[in-house]
Amino acid sequence: MYIEDLKFSLWADFIERDYLDKEFKELIEAGIINGATSNPAIFKNAILNSPAYKAQLQSLEELSAKEKYEAVAIYDIQKAADILQALYEKGDDGYVSIEVDPFLCDDTNATVAEGKRLFQAIGRQNVMIKVPATQAGYGAMKELTAAGIPVNATLIFKKSQAIYCAQAFEEGMKIHGKSVDTVISIFVSRIDRALDVFLQENGIPTALTGIYNSSVIYEEIQSMNVDGCRALFASTGVKDDSLEPYYYIEKLLAYNSVNTAPVDTIKAFHAHATHTKALPIDKKIINEHFTKIEAIGITMDEVLQKQIDDGLEAFKNAFQEILESL
Repeated sequence: MYIEDLKFSLWADFIERDYLDKEFKELIEAGIINGATSNPAIFKNAILNSPAYKAQLQSLEELSAKEKYEAVAIYDIQKAADILQALYEKGDDGYVSIEVDPFLCDDTNATVAEGKRLFQAIGRQNVMIKVPATQAGYGAMKELTAAGIPVNATLIFKKSQAIYCAQAFEEGMKIHGKSVDTVISIFVSRIDRALDVFLQENGIPTALTGIYNSSVIYEEIQSMNVDGCRALFASTGVKDDSLEPYYYIEKLLAYNSVNTAPVDTIKAFHAHATHTKALPIDKKIINEHFTKIEAIGITMDEVLQKQIDDGLEAFKNAFQEILESL
């Protein structure tokens, strides 16, 4: 736990083989991170740009592109899980996430089958299967949780998505008969990148919409009090050079939560060393901000839906690029 009294965790949003052998271990030993996440875009950059995968890929030439990808990804996830095992055993998270094929996002049964297959193939208890929060995804979350498989619900932009995820987890655990660790991954900075130019032109404060939206969703997750379920703040790297690199981590410090961020962002936050709780935020402040946004003709629900759609498309594109390259 990065901040014990807040039950606040930091997970590295990065996987790459050489990094796992060196810096990843150092960050864990220093008590800076206690988990890790991955997604198709992260694996795409690692597999296509790092020479660490060359030898393994050469030994997999007879396999299909997807089989090659899975062999490489499973090896890395197993390695990360083994390094994190000691944390997991003492109840300090120690989880690493792997995402199901994003092209299955509208097929519940296929997502469940792939999630179970990956979890079994990896063979580690401290692995979370990452499932996009689509209509089909909610059903898959329930089934995977019912099988006792930890789940990372990803691509959350709307409060309604978080509610459906939490309900799915609760229903799944009733079937399973005991607690299963889960996280609901709320995406943050992408909202600000989509809106801030328009807000600045209209005199509305920038770099706040993603934080306010996240605060609302965080409170909803907390209020539902689903056993083993926490809010995870994702997409917290800064793209605006006027902001401190640790801006989104600092502004989203909250009890019983996780923040997953790029390694450099985590290092900057650790050097900054703030432990001041930032959430929840006064509802009046949040409502005033969103009222101003609506007043200039921006419909937040449409903005958030576009982010969901774009996020799914980005994951699919990254996955397709991996397969084509292999």
